[in-house]
Amino acid sequence: MNDSVLHFQGDALLDNPIWNSLATRHAHLALGARVGHGLARRYPTDIGPLSAFQEPTPEAYADLAAIVPEGDVAVLFLEDLPEVPAGWQLLPGGTLVQMVCPTIPDQPPLDDTIIPLEAADISEMVALADLTEPGPFRHDTAKLGGFLGIRFDGRLAAMAGQRLSPIGFAEVSAVCTHADFRGRGYAHALVAAVARNICGEGRTPFLTSLEANAGAVRIYQQMGFVVRRTFQLAVLKPPSPVISE
Repeated sequence: MNDSVLHFQGDALLDNPIWNSLATRHAHLALGARVGHGLARRYPTDIGPLSAFQEPTPEAYADLAAIVPEGDVAVLFLEDLPEVPAGWQLLPGGTLVQMVCPTIPDQPPLDDTIIPLEAADISEMVALADLTEPGPFRHDTAKLGGFLGIRFDGRLAAMAGQRLSPIGFAEVSAVCTHADFRGRGYAHALVAAVARNICGEGRTPFLTSLEANAGAVRIYQQMGFVVRRTFQLAVLKPPSPVISE
């Protein structure tokens, strides 16, 4: 385990958050557990490529390869960059900072109204995520719940929501603001609102940010989030299936 891990009461699930989300509150979504490849788990393709295993064994990689659609990737949060088996490709990733908010954040004042986002908003949400690249976001990602947004003159200007959900915790995710509306405090207000909703459900908010995004990390710290640990973002492409003649 990473020697620099900051521990909170009951937070061991956060050391393998994707696996533990898919083993607990999102177990009904876990592909590996449902199709007989239980050493690896992955969200459905239309939700996103987040994947996990408990141990990086050859058998676990084989199970992971079986549940990643051809042409897609698996995205994992690992302690160290892996030595992948033959045939796998390790694509560029980066260092991730995992942050936890142990107290209820203040809601900053905002002139604009924060609204819940619904099924009718999904196409705009996907378009905003494609434009701003907050992390993996696909057509059904919003179905993980808790998404809030801000509209300006009818346009979806910013959004944030929930993603991973191990018992006792919920991840603030997909935080993004259209370039036309940056500098208005939208991201800060949305993160606070999502985190406060999580706290209201009796759970602890956490989030994951690229370490290189120092500005975002600094803002989260100002809101009361504290760095708990780091991960390596491993983007893995499995071997192409062998086609027999």
